Amino acid sequence: MKIAVIGTGSVGQTIASKLLELDHNVMIGTRNVSEKLTNNTKEKNGNPPFGEWLEKNSKAKLATFAEAAAFGEIIINATNGSNSVKALILAGAKNLRGKVLIDIANPLDFSNGMPPTLLPGLNNNNSLGEEIQKTFPDVQVVKTLNTMWAGLMVNPNLIGNGDHINFICGNSPQAKSKVQKLLNQFGWQDGNIMDLGDITGARATESVLPIWLRIMGAIKGGVFNFKIVR
Repeated sequence: MKIAVIGTGSVGQTIASKLLELDHNVMIGTRNVSEKLTNNTKEKNGNPPFGEWLEKNSKAKLATFAEAAAFGEIIINATNGSNSVKALILAGAKNLRGKVLIDIANPLDFSNGMPPTLLPGLNNNNSLGEEIQKTFPDVQVVKTLNTMWAGLMVNPNLIGNGDHINFICGNSPQAKSKVQKLLNQFGWQDGNIMDLGDITGARATESVLPIWLRIMGAIKGGVFNFKIVR
């Protein structure tokens, strides 16, 4: 399947690497291709520059946001949540129209340092997932995978034999079904994927981030997740 990953950071790289491993045809979207390829600065988290990742994952294609969006049958938003809507506008409504867009980003505000809060206007009675859906009404937005570290997104069996929770929500049952099949390829079992209903469920899953970040700080790492016990 042709899948576009919008965003070249560590989360986008992790998702793209897994998609390549699964033999999908992957194109990664960035704002400025030449700038991205010539930038030798390490990522904020200390990872090597994107160009080094691309050399090791040469089957992936790098293109502009718009080119990637036009290419993908499914689009994955892996941008910084504070810039997601702007990046998707650059991707172009016509290139996104009618497609499934998997939103894995979170609207985090780092302006006051760590730990971040949720951005004003994208909390409580709104969410990034909803904002994307409102901005692009012809796109089938599905929110998932945003409540965990990127390594677990694509390999749930890293902890607890994969027995922990991943939430999903969106307005289209058909789109959620398509995304769930991709999640199954990542290793997620159907019993561990909880459907929270329409895209307003993104308010709840994005609100998990404040406690997730506190736990990450307390245990000094992100290799953990939540489980529903009933």
